[in-house]
Amino acid sequence: MRIAIVVAQFNAFVTARLCDGAMAELREAGVAGADVRVVEVPGAFEVPQMARRLADTGHYDGVVCLGCLIRGATPHFDYIASAVAHGIMAASLDSGVPMSFGVLTTNSAEEALERAVEGPSNKGREAA
Repeated sequence: MRIAIVVAQFNAFVTARLCDGAMAELREAGVAGADVRVVEVPGAFEVPQMARRLADTGHYDGVVCLGCLIRGATPHFDYIASAVAHGIMAASLDSGVPMSFGVLTTNSAEEALERAVEGPSNKGREAA
């Protein structure tokens, strides 16, 4: 099985932990490290585009999409969260390649870090 992981660099203090969790889950599931490709993108908004490009190559059996959006004082959070969710769903439906949604949408950095702890409750692990 070949898996791609698309991870947003923005809020890397959280997304790196999500990626670590996804990698741990894939290792435990027997997916060899050579069969996993990690691709970084600037932010969550770019995750669906890259997921679609990777799916269109025909090289991957699935794409794990990881990012972290933290609510701020403006509606920017709502627009980005909606665009990312719809973009990943459209990319998966159009390409036929399964894609998981491991993009956190939290109210604070503390909430995000709670979802990126080591172990079974890591949302990156769940997405993988």
